[in-house]
Amino acid sequence: MIEAVGLTKRYGAKTAVYNLSFQVRPGLVTGFLGPNGAGKSTTMRMILGLDQPSGGHVTIGGRPFKQLPNAPRQVGALLDAKAVHGGRSARNHLLSLAQLSGIPARRVDEVLGVVGLQEVAKKRSKGFSLGMGQRLGIAAALLGDPQVLLFDEPVNGLDPEGILWVRNLMKQLAAEGRTVFVSSHLMSEMALTADHLIVIGRGQLLSDMSVKDFISANSADFARVRTPQTEAEQREKLSAALTEAGGQVMPEPDGALRVTGLPLPRISDLAHEADVRLWELSPHQASLEEAYMRMTQGAVDYRSTADQKAGLMQQPPMGAMGPVPGHGQQIPEVPQQGFYAPPPPQPGQHPDAQGTPAPPAAAPGGPAPAAPPAGPTTSEDAR
Repeated sequence: MIEAVGLTKRYGAKTAVYNLSFQVRPGLVTGFLGPNGAGKSTTMRMILGLDQPSGGHVTIGGRPFKQLPNAPRQVGALLDAKAVHGGRSARNHLLSLAQLSGIPARRVDEVLGVVGLQEVAKKRSKGFSLGMGQRLGIAAALLGDPQVLLFDEPVNGLDPEGILWVRNLMKQLAAEGRTVFVSSHLMSEMALTADHLIVIGRGQLLSDMSVKDFISANSADFARVRTPQTEAEQREKLSAALTEAGGQVMPEPDGALRVTGLPLPRISDLAHEADVRLWELSPHQASLEEAYMRMTQGAVDYRSTADQKAGLMQQPPMGAMGPVPGHGQQIPEVPQQGFYAPPPPQPGQHPDAQGTPAPPAAAPGGPAPAAPPAGPTTSEDAR
């Protein structure tokens, strides 16, 4: 088990990780999520003893990493798939790691088979693709048959078959009772792979719960309702009836209604009572991506803006790209992106209140709390 208590890391005036506490338990695939610059890579480096915490501590099996006897036999990690000497073959790279840890040479051939690199075992790693490098890094993590495994973006560069293989590998390792800690930005993969989630933002803990509870706590299911597009009065009548019954109604760009607060049978009954025809009445369950975006939207450091020169692009000649929209051709409406259903209000909380973690309060008579983390100082060590 991995346990972090009050983990803090500062780089000069910048705070990458602040008062972070969590546990990664065996038998589960624990996903480690957060925006770029949230401090995920810094936290993993502190777990492995590569960075010294400015405060707090982190242990593996009750001991700091540096105090583990023959650590590669107990902990395997993939933090940087490029951390390989390009002049060495895949087999020689793994063989050198095995010899340093007293691992038999036959284990090298075993893990090469596990990751599917038998055919290129004697080729120099500098000619490997990104996906092949990821497989070699996973092989190095599995070399000592460890009970604790850490992976930072393990599916980066892999093809669909490779992604499926990694997903099944993670589940298999956890089913064997191992501790599996995986950092990733692919929400679709985390939804299919992880059992538990630890989410951080700007170095602070935002959530520590199961995937199911995380989605339930940070989003709300809704119903999608559509009336005949040519009958605007029907849509308005239904919207008024749903609102009067206690539902929350939000129009969508394509003409449908997004309804929360009412079950589907109740919506159907209200439409029948109002003599409104329905063309669509479908449930929508929030995805992990929606819940994650809702949770972390206030902790994103890097946001894109509109291109101010977008209107200066040279226009193609008339007729080069077919008929001009507007001349007998209807311009399709593009649905807007970025709306995420709000989470259900907590007891005693105003429905419009946003759940932003508050900084720790100062103890009576003690020093003032540290300022909220300003984000990492580099993108390499604090991500």
